[in-house]
Amino acid sequence: MSQTLQITEIFHSIQGESSHVGQPCVFVRLTGCPLRCTWCDTEYAFHGGEPLTIEAILGQVQSYECPLVEVTGGEPLHQPGALVLLKQLCDAGYQTMIETSGSFDISAIDPRVSIIMDVKCPGSGMTDRMRWANIDHLSEKDEVKFVLKDEADYEWSKDIVQQYQLGNRCTVLFSPVFGSLDLQLLAERVLSDKLPVRMQVQIHKLIWDPETRGV
Repeated sequence: MSQTLQITEIFHSIQGESSHVGQPCVFVRLTGCPLRCTWCDTEYAFHGGEPLTIEAILGQVQSYECPLVEVTGGEPLHQPGALVLLKQLCDAGYQTMIETSGSFDISAIDPRVSIIMDVKCPGSGMTDRMRWANIDHLSEKDEVKFVLKDEADYEWSKDIVQQYQLGNRCTVLFSPVFGSLDLQLLAERVLSDKLPVRMQVQIHKLIWDPETRGV
């Protein structure tokens, strides 16, 4: 597998999502994604980027002196060399996460990595790209994220959580598209339906302007 990856950006910020929300984190954003979700907020990562060796990537990560690292995209697994990067980050002692769309096989990811896997709701326009077999490879250290565009997405997600008993397998995140769903309404629905989920908002978009890159 390639030892060079196409990189859009590497930056140090506050983790805006997941169960690590609020923690300092280094983000390694890989270039490229074959999906086109309707609500995507990282379209700038579809193309371009800079080729970097894994050694150079690790050097930049090390410069931030932060133990938590997330490999993201785009879709990081679109580049096979991402698997090598993940392993080497773990070998270097980093608490390593990957955020992936759910459309690529996750079975070969180093078992030390915490996987944050999207489950694509109908509002994304990409439900047909889901690789449902990935659910069998999730464990309690992992997370699944439902990005909710509207109430129909909520109802669909509720059924999926129940169908696959996701609350018994890993952390389940319900994440409304920024500025789309009414947060109070979503919170009240989660409470009334007694769902085993964690509601989250993208706090980096509350701290900085939502269009700001590198945060």
